Amino acid sequence: MQFKIVNSIAEIGRERWQKIYSGDSPFLRFEFLHAQEKHGCVGEHVGWIPYHAVVEELSSGELLGIMPLYIKTNSYGELVFDWAWANAYERTGREYYPKLVSAIPYTPVTGERMLINPSANKKSVEKKLIQGILHEAQSLNISSIHCLFPEHDLCHVFNNHKFETRMACQFHWHNEGYERFDEFLSTLTSRKRKNIKKERARVEAQGFHFEVLQGNEIEDKLWPIIYEFYKKTFDEKGGYATFTLPFFKSISKSMGEQLLVILAYNGEQTVASAIFYKDRHHLYGRHWGCLDQFDSLHFEVCYYMGIEYAIKHGIKHFEPGAQGEHKISRGFLPKLTWSSHWIKDPEFSLVISQFIERERIYMKDYVQELQKHSPFKVIENPHEKKL
Repeated sequence: MQFKIVNSIAEIGRERWQKIYSGDSPFLRFEFLHAQEKHGCVGEHVGWIPYHAVVEELSSGELLGIMPLYIKTNSYGELVFDWAWANAYERTGREYYPKLVSAIPYTPVTGERMLINPSANKKSVEKKLIQGILHEAQSLNISSIHCLFPEHDLCHVFNNHKFETRMACQFHWHNEGYERFDEFLSTLTSRKRKNIKKERARVEAQGFHFEVLQGNEIEDKLWPIIYEFYKKTFDEKGGYATFTLPFFKSISKSMGEQLLVILAYNGEQTVASAIFYKDRHHLYGRHWGCLDQFDSLHFEVCYYMGIEYAIKHGIKHFEPGAQGEHKISRGFLPKLTWSSHWIKDPEFSLVISQFIERERIYMKDYVQELQKHSPFKVIENPHEKKL
């Protein structure tokens, strides 16, 4: 096997990529990652420089493994927060940036981070990829390597190479085979059920109506409107809208069946939009934007209509985005997420290891406390009664 770096997804090519990845996550599709690079969503100007790790069979050149990888010159768009680490590192007179990050840019969704050819020896390719990126970090004088939102099993693989596993949580909704929204509501406590009904009634009283479109159903003239809503949210919060209008137009054509947009109207005027992605088992809420502040409209479009869509289409899991304890009362429960971290400097690596251990204890307690606030009715276990 040979390890090498490629500076664009295009160097791998769609056909070779599809031979490696047969899953249906929208964020691991060639079309999604290639559109980011082609239409200016990543690059030096935003501090996400493509630096993808590849393993090939030495004699034939057959592709054996891919690890989406970026040289990062900031921590923007990662959603695993290491700003404090960077500040502490730099206060000692050392440079934290650049660093190497394996992630889907701006997308805090758990998924595969090493794509392995089904015919290859999985463990051998994983080892080659990790050894390769460690060598790159040393040769480039990179401070650290971070793998964000991998599946938990991959963290164990990284641990064998002196990476530390960090724990966090998000809030996800699970479809328990509901046939309609009211059936989901019936599983909630009376208070939570009434609050959701009140919020939905407020939206209805304001006279909103909605349109649900797949990406391939969206006319080109609609995309500038949707994009302005998306951009407005970042403008209001002092952020930077990294996805570009050409990016959205591109993926609406190339993978439109996995893109979903909900538009909210007040009369003839479009007042809000929410962008979602989906696969067979997941719905992912990603971007919300609104013309003005409207009572409960965000909850309706981003949460309740998402739940309704998942129920109607038999989707098992709905991930509405990172953070947000307010989601619990609306049926979204805490779900652990993971990341793996390697720090080059031995002294600082020890400090980070101790921090992660303390943080893990706190996170476990935090999740246990959140679970006490579940909006769902407590269902007695008949076996416990007998005991």
